[in-house]
Amino acid sequence: MEVTRFDPKDVLNLPDNPGVYRFFNEEDVLIYVGKAKSLKKRVSSYFNKQSGVNRKTRRLVSEIKAIEVTLVNNEFDALLLENNLIKQNQPRYNILLKDDKTYPYICVSNERFPRIYSTRKFIPSNGTYFGPFASVKAMNNILRLINSLFTLRTCRFDLSEENISKGKFKVCLEYHIGNCKGPCEALQSEADYLDDVNQAIHILKGNLSIPKQFFKEQMTSAAQKLEFEKAQQYKDKLESVDRFQSKSIVVSPNIADMDVFTIVSDEKWAFVNYLRIKNGTINLSQTSEIKKRLNESDEEILSLMIIDLKDKFQSTAKEVLTNRELALNTENFKLLLPQRGDKKKLIDLSLKNALFAKKEKYTSLENVKDKGNRVLKQLQADLSLKELPVHIECFDNSNIQGTNPVASMVCFKMGRPSKKDYRHYKIKTVVGPDDFGSMKEVVGRRYKRLLDENEPLPKLIVIDGGKGQLNAACEALKELNIYGEIPIIGIAKRLEELYFPEDSYPIHIDKKSESLRLIQKLRDEAHRFAITFHRDLRSKNSFNFELEEVKGLGKATVDKLLQKYRTMSKIEQAPHEEIESLIGKSKAAIVTNYIKQKKEAK
Repeated sequence: MEVTRFDPKDVLNLPDNPGVYRFFNEEDVLIYVGKAKSLKKRVSSYFNKQSGVNRKTRRLVSEIKAIEVTLVNNEFDALLLENNLIKQNQPRYNILLKDDKTYPYICVSNERFPRIYSTRKFIPSNGTYFGPFASVKAMNNILRLINSLFTLRTCRFDLSEENISKGKFKVCLEYHIGNCKGPCEALQSEADYLDDVNQAIHILKGNLSIPKQFFKEQMTSAAQKLEFEKAQQYKDKLESVDRFQSKSIVVSPNIADMDVFTIVSDEKWAFVNYLRIKNGTINLSQTSEIKKRLNESDEEILSLMIIDLKDKFQSTAKEVLTNRELALNTENFKLLLPQRGDKKKLIDLSLKNALFAKKEKYTSLENVKDKGNRVLKQLQADLSLKELPVHIECFDNSNIQGTNPVASMVCFKMGRPSKKDYRHYKIKTVVGPDDFGSMKEVVGRRYKRLLDENEPLPKLIVIDGGKGQLNAACEALKELNIYGEIPIIGIAKRLEELYFPEDSYPIHIDKKSESLRLIQKLRDEAHRFAITFHRDLRSKNSFNFELEEVKGLGKATVDKLLQKYRTMSKIEQAPHEEIESLIGKSKAAIVTNYIKQKKEAK
C-alpha cells in the first residue's frame, strides 16, 4: 500500500477515496490515526471553522504539521489497517488498544503422543492452540474435565519410536495411580492414545455431542460384553460431560456460532461487552473499558473494538450481533441489529454486563474519593485543624556520618501521593551530621521558593523527627514570616508520637486510626525518597572520587568510563583494549596501572 504525505494546507488535494490518515506533529511523531470513506471530506472537516468545538480536537489540530494517507479498497480494510496502526504506535490522541495482557491458551502439542497443557505463550509451531480464554478459571475447568475423562501424559519426554524401543524411559507415578497408560514403555499404542486426544479436541472446540456419543457407544459395547465395571466407568465419564454442559449458559439450541458486541458510554468512558456463542452456549464473556480521547462516537469505538476483540480471541463467527447500527460492509461476517427473539435476548444480556462494568467503575471511583475525604476529615478532627488537609508536605533527612547529606519532600494531595510535586535537596549550608540544621535549610528553601513563585502553601507540614527537627523547621518558617499560617507537626519514630510546636507533651492517635496510617505513609514515603536519593548520590560520588584522584584523568574521561561501565568493579574486569578504544592509549595505560597498583596493595 502506497503512503502519500501532504501538508495541512493542501487537505483539499486529498483523494476522495476510502483509506487511513495519520497526523504528525512538529517532531514528526505520530499523534493520531483515523479511517474514512472519503479521505478528502474527513480530513478537511478537522480544519473547518465550524468543526473542532471540542477542546481536545482543537488541540490536536493545532499540533498537526504533516498528514500521511494510505488508500485501501473499502472501509473495512481501512478499519483493519487503523486497528493495526493504533496497536503498533499507540498515538496519544487515539483510544488505547493494548495487547500487553497475555491471555491463557490450551495447547495440543504436535509431538508424537501429544500433550495437552495450558500456556500464555502463543507459538504456532509448537502445536494447535485453543483460546485465548478470558479467565484462568474457565480454562482450568476445561483442563480438569479433559484430565478426568482421558488418560493423557503430562511428561515432556521425546516419545519417538527409537527412544521407546531402546527403553530410555520408565513409567512414573501418574501410571501407577491410573492417570496415564504408559506410552513411554509402549504399554499404550499410538492409535489408542490419539483416540483420546481427538475426543479431547472436540471438547476444546465446544463440540460436546461427539464425546458424549463416543462414551455412550463405549458404555453400550462394554455392557453387551458383560464388562460392567468398564461400562460404569464410561457412564461416569458421560455424566461428567453432562454436568459440565449443564454449567454452561445455554442460549438456544437453534443458535450456532456467533459474536455479540454491545456498548454503553458517557462523556469520558465507553464499556464494550463481548459474548462468544459456540454451539448454543456462551463460552466467553469479556468487558473492555475504553477512555475517550476526542469524543469518539459509540459507532466508531464499537467498530474498532469488534475488529480488535475478534482478532484477540480468534473468533471465526460469521454472525455479529450489536446494539448499534454500524456502516461496516465486509464479507468476513454479517452484522445484525436484532429487535426480538433469542438474539435480542443475547443483546440484552450483553448490555447487562456492559452496564454492570460501568456501574462498578463509578462505584470504585466514588469509594476512593469517599475514603480519601473520610480520612482527611478524620485527620482534621484528630489534629484540630481549621481547614481540611487536602495538601500535605512531609520532610526527611538522610546522611551517613555527615557525608552526602540530602533531604526529601513528598507531597500528598487528597490523601494520595502527588509524585510530580516530590522534591529532593542536596544540603548546601550545613557541614557535618547536623539533622536540625539540614531540616531548617530545606524547609526554608522550599517555602521561600513557593512564596517567590506565588504558589499555594500546603494545609499541613509533617516533619519526620521529634522536637529538635520540628523546632528547626519552625525557625525556618519564622524567618519567612509564615510561622502560624501553616499547621506543622513532627512525628517521632519510636512511639509514633505527634508533636506540635511550643507544646512539650506529644499527642497519641489510635494506632488503628486511618489518619495515623496516612501520616505514617507520608513519613515512610519521605524516608524512602530521601534514602534512594542519598544512595544514588553516594554511589556516584564514591565512584568519581576514586578515579578523579588518579593523576592524568580528568572529569570528561571519568564520565566516559562511568557511562560505559557504571561501577569500578566492571572497569577492573574490562579488557585493556576495550578501555583503550574508549578513552585513548595514554589514558587507558593510566587506568590499567592504577588497577594493577590497587590489586597489589590488597
